[in-house]
Amino acid sequence: MDLCVTIKGVSFLLQTGMGILGNTVVLLAYTHIVCTGLKLLPVDMILCHLAFTNLLLLLTRCVPQTMTVFGLKALLNDPGCKVVIYAYRIGRALSVCITCMLSVFQAVTITPTGPYLSRLKPSLPSLVIPTFAGLWLFNMAICIAAPLFSMAPRNDTVPAFTLNLGFCHVDFRDNLSYVINGVAVSGRDFAFVALMVGSSCYILLLLHRHSHQVKGIRRSQGGGAETRAAKTVLTLVVLYVVFFGIDNVIWIYMLTVAKVSPVVADMRVFFSSCYASLSPYFIISSNKKVKAKIVCTAEHEQPSADTQDSNDK
Repeated sequence: MDLCVTIKGVSFLLQTGMGILGNTVVLLAYTHIVCTGLKLLPVDMILCHLAFTNLLLLLTRCVPQTMTVFGLKALLNDPGCKVVIYAYRIGRALSVCITCMLSVFQAVTITPTGPYLSRLKPSLPSLVIPTFAGLWLFNMAICIAAPLFSMAPRNDTVPAFTLNLGFCHVDFRDNLSYVINGVAVSGRDFAFVALMVGSSCYILLLLHRHSHQVKGIRRSQGGGAETRAAKTVLTLVVLYVVFFGIDNVIWIYMLTVAKVSPVVADMRVFFSSCYASLSPYFIISSNKKVKAKIVCTAEHEQPSADTQDSNDK
């Protein structure tokens, strides 16, 4: 195994391991919060769902990619490729949609109540689950072409207009199908990112113009918590937009060539998965509920370990 392959394999392994660990911790923390009888705010519900979709993305893309880099062949047959690629496409799509949803919901939450929002704000918690269902159905329909063109690699040759994922091939047969799929996916992503950026800019404007008023007027209503949540949302949006930009620059380049270099494809996989790997650590560091639950669990386990050591002695 040469140095380049080793570096690539270790990079994917670290990214995958960190991402799965971080998102699993976030999910377990929120699960424990719910089991203790506490109620989750809409933002907490969205963050929990974001961790789930990021975990889905990592399991269906980065895990097989890492195994392929380290030389494992014939991981999946044709049906397996169709299921994994379809699940990955849905997970990737939901990652941008849920981040956009998070930004929009937080913008509505911190907006001063007016005649138009007086009825909307109280109904926000009841809108979260239907919005999740709508986004799942929408993206399942958009991504339906993925399993139709997915197959296990036949040999070492890669046909034209084929995305070589290493463990699977996505063969679009001709240039028209290749470009239509690319335009549909990119159009959906850019639409949600534009909405995400617009709502985030509105949040930033509110925080900049009315920070003192929000602290003074809304402290008794949880304004401090709303401000912290808004800053968390802004951080996640900036993180997503940075990696989204890199991902789509590479994707647009890939649409312009008939045969894509494996190095270019691997770069796109790595950068497109960075958000799923890093975002849970921003959630853990900035969300007091999650951080407190992790600290509480760690402190609960420490006395048990000390007692066990004393008994062993």
